[in-house]
Amino acid sequence: METKDASIISRRSLLRGAALAAVMVPLGVSLASCAGPSGGSGSGSAGGTKSADNPFGVAANSKVDAVIFDGGYGVDYVENAAKIMGGNKKLDGATAKISPSTKIAQELQPRFVGGNPPDLIDNSGANSIGWNTILDQLEDLTDVLESNNLEGTKISDTLYGGVKDPGTFGGKFVAINYFMTVFGLWYSSSLFEKDGYKVPTSWQDLKDLGAAAKAKGKYLFVWGKEAATYYQTLVIDSAVIQSGDDVRLPLENLKENCWSHPTLQSILTILYDLIQAGYMKPGGSGTQFTQAQSQWSLDEAALLYPSGSWIENEMKKQTADGFKMMGIPELPLDDKQTTPKGTMRAEAGEPFVVPTKAKNAAGGKELLRTMLSKEAATWTAKSKFAPTIVKGTVPDDAFGSTALASQIKMLDAAGENVFTIKSTNLYGMNSDQLPIWNSFLDGKMTVAEITKALQDLVDKVRNDSSVTKIEIK
Repeated sequence: METKDASIISRRSLLRGAALAAVMVPLGVSLASCAGPSGGSGSGSAGGTKSADNPFGVAANSKVDAVIFDGGYGVDYVENAAKIMGGNKKLDGATAKISPSTKIAQELQPRFVGGNPPDLIDNSGANSIGWNTILDQLEDLTDVLESNNLEGTKISDTLYGGVKDPGTFGGKFVAINYFMTVFGLWYSSSLFEKDGYKVPTSWQDLKDLGAAAKAKGKYLFVWGKEAATYYQTLVIDSAVIQSGDDVRLPLENLKENCWSHPTLQSILTILYDLIQAGYMKPGGSGTQFTQAQSQWSLDEAALLYPSGSWIENEMKKQTADGFKMMGIPELPLDDKQTTPKGTMRAEAGEPFVVPTKAKNAAGGKELLRTMLSKEAATWTAKSKFAPTIVKGTVPDDAFGSTALASQIKMLDAAGENVFTIKSTNLYGMNSDQLPIWNSFLDGKMTVAEITKALQDLVDKVRNDSSVTKIEIK
């Protein structure tokens, strides 16, 4: 398996994204991919004098308009960076206003069309802007990485390897993915210890774990309607862990019958059997996703939950006392996996972009530079229990977070044996996949029916001549 693919991570990870050098359809989720030339100053930049302490020439007393996706990480980590920036005397009174949003595309596409986009955007969430609609309207951000951070060190020298890849499209580096994301199965080690559950190591183990949970009046899994495709992520990633590029590349490149791969079919069959056995808590298609997640983290009604490493921060106000959240990599089918032990999905995510026509593009870059300082990144890692792309900001005790400590352990074990999945976000398929997965998790679709439905979506994108196809390697 080609593990040195877009977004190699040496030690840790967080939120989601990644796509390859290219474009995608209008309302995709977030993503990224490979290398790029140096960036410009932005046609709409407020003009100031450039210096080592003001590398983009932010004008004195200028304002930065930043719109930030209000998801699992909230927006306070950007507000903290804005506070640091506002206190930077070298910028002569430049400040930033942070506006939260859960509907990035709906709110900001009209501003792009009108020629007045914000200065900095976190293009994340299910309602992010499709890259193909704005790619030619974004600043190249290479100059941000080439600048020094607030501590005086070149930013590119402070980051994890591979973090530039997820933000590069068509050779242009347009997005800085700020968080590192680990995808895995999350559980309470304290609950497992108390009730004597065995941590699973394969999909075969889930049958026994589901039966053990049911015997104690609990479920194996739970889901919410907006996050039903978390189970698609689990299925795909697990199949890649089991069979490597033999599964990954056909899916990524929209091949005929890609969903019929034997490993995918075997995992889907086990998941179907788990649902039919009553190990999936019913009613998820009618439950808001954080409410469903609280059934796991607060009520402890279910043992496992598939998610990214944003889950701890997202549920910190709805987690039971003594709930020692931990993660394990998504599971191989059985002990015959073809990839190295410890292989997992991990990638840089939460893409920040600076529109070229922004009124203060220089200020948008400066706010990004501030976010990439050790001071701001450490505050973020501590407050979100999530590592950013800035190295050396998480201590050995992981700020007391068992979940964060487990992420580090997973990444250490994986080394360079990490991979990303790009096609879903690249081609904006998530919204169409959600009702399919809600129906399947509800027990209303067979394996054959979900296979056909998912393959039909793949075939639709592949056969749509208006969608530019990108070969993923």
